[in-house]
Amino acid sequence: QVQVVESGGGLVQAGESLKLSCTAPGPAFRDYWAGWFRQAPGKERETVSCIRESGRTTHYANSVKGRFTITRNNAGNTLYLQMNNLKPEDTAIYYCAAGPLLRWCSPEGYPYWGQGTQVTVSS
Repeated sequence: QVQVVESGGGLVQAGESLKLSCTAPGPAFRDYWAGWFRQAPGKERETVSCIRESGRTTHYANSVKGRFTITRNNAGNTLYLQMNNLKPEDTAIYYCAAGPLLRWCSPEGYPYWGQGTQVTVSS
C-alpha cells in the first residue's frame, strides 16, 4: 500500500486562494496517474481535477474550471492543486488519489488515497 499524504487545507474567505499539496513516496510516482477529489457533507465524492503521469493532460470539473489548476512535480513526488477565487460551495474534504490508472478521472479509478484535508470557505 502506498501512503499518500495531503496538506494545505484550511479556512478562508470567499475569493481567497489555497494551494493543496500531495506527496507519495517512491520513484514510481512519476508513473502514477493522479487526481483531486472532494466530498462535502451529505454528498457523494466528486472529481475535481485529474492529471496524467506526464502532466501533459489534465481535466477539470466544470465547477472549478478557470479557478483551479492541477500540476505535478515528479522529481519531488508531489501533486498540487492551486485553488483561486474560492467559493463557499468549494467547502469539502479534498482527497488526493494516485496510482496505476484504473479509470480516468473517476473516484473508482485510483488505488492509492490520502486521508483528506479540510477546505472551508466562508461567505
